[in-house]
Amino acid sequence: MALIPFPAPPPAARAALAALVARDPALAAIERRCGPLPWRRRAGGFAGLLQAICGQQISNQAAAAIWRRLAAIPGAVTPEGLHRLPDAALRAAGLSRPKIIHARALAAAFASGGLSEAGLAAMEDEAAIATIAGVRGLGRWSGEVYLLFALEREDVFPAGDLALAASIAALKGFSARPREAALRALAEDWRPWRGLAARLLWHHWRFVTGRPSMDDPPPA
Repeated sequence: MALIPFPAPPPAARAALAALVARDPALAAIERRCGPLPWRRRAGGFAGLLQAICGQQISNQAAAAIWRRLAAIPGAVTPEGLHRLPDAALRAAGLSRPKIIHARALAAAFASGGLSEAGLAAMEDEAAIATIAGVRGLGRWSGEVYLLFALEREDVFPAGDLALAASIAALKGFSARPREAALRALAEDWRPWRGLAARLLWHHWRFVTGRPSMDDPPPA
């Protein structure tokens, strides 16, 4: 089956990208070399964060396979439905024991009202990240990725992401990948569009590593 291209960035994001790359010639070279930036999105709310748990510490391909199996189970991508499923059903979908524990913690957070899609969307970036990171099995990086791909925030930068560090090292000719603190400091130059810079850097890394141009966002 033919792959369906991701849509182009929305007009407001495209205008912000133009301002961003005018500031940094290295970022400006990415679309010329790698092609137009695909605009990746992820579902919001429980389903989006559950997908993040499925993808932790495994390849995109493995994460996608687990997510397909899990999403095929009736009710599995709702807090109530997942709560009712036995561990055996979750293991059959490919979830490890820690991921099952984390998925159930996430379901409990949504069921209790401690987390909600609307509530996260209404929060400022740091508050939303901290709220997500307060759930067992999720951390700052998971929160940042959620804000980027589910809420489409433009100034969130997951500096703990190894692919972003590798991408900027390759792009700017660094001898080694910058550590998280150094990468976060580098990203300061891209305010208030650090999230768009992250999207460009992931796009660049997909090109450099020969990964397909039409795939899921990096797993959280």
